[in-house]
Order: sequence, then structure tokens, then C-alpha cells
Amino acid sequence: MIHIDWIDLVVLILATYRLTHLIVFDQITSFIRKPFLEVTIIEHDDGQLEETIEIKGTGIRHFIGSLISCYWCSGIWVSVIVVTTFYLFPESLLVFLILAVAGAAALIEAKILN
Repeated sequence: MIHIDWIDLVVLILATYRLTHLIVFDQITSFIRKPFLEVTIIEHDDGQLEETIEIKGTGIRHFIGSLISCYWCSGIWVSVIVVTTFYLFPESLLVFLILAVAGAAALIEAKILN
């Protein structure tokens, strides 16, 4: 039977949140998305910005584009990677702790600023 402490679970949840956000949204990882997605930003007369995403290619390229353009879809696969890595390499907790702290900070900032 698999056993996980509640604090490890919280760390893994926050790390998964942050890593998923990093892959799907953050500018620093746009080079990962670029071969699979075409992002267009249109500025309307009233100053509002509208972002459209077009998935490139067919087959596996289209599949990966669909995956990384969807926060919910990516979150499933990121959680599989995070949990599997944690169980195979328990010392990876330090990396996940760093991501978890960044994730918690992002959530707090988003709550305060909105």
C-alpha cells in the first residue's frame, strides 16, 4: 500500500500547480510551446487584448499542441510525472518544495492583486 504524508501531498499539489502553469502559460517556457502553437494577440479599439491560440500541424504535433494549450490536460500529465518522480526518487522532494513555495506565492499574489 502506498503511504504519503499530508505535508508531502500539499507539496506535490502545489508543485504540480506551479509546473503546469510554467508549461502552459509562462513566457520563459514559450520556446517549448512555439513549435506546437501559434499565439496571436489582437488589440481592440477599446484597449482590450484578445489572445487566440491555433494548434499547429497534424498527428503527434497536433496532439502535443492540444495537450500544452489546455491547463487541465497538462495538469493530469504533470501530476503523473511529479508523483512518479517523487516515489522513484524521494530526494526530488527538494525540487518539488521549491516549486511548491513558488506556487503558493503565486496563489497568494493572485488573490491579493485580484
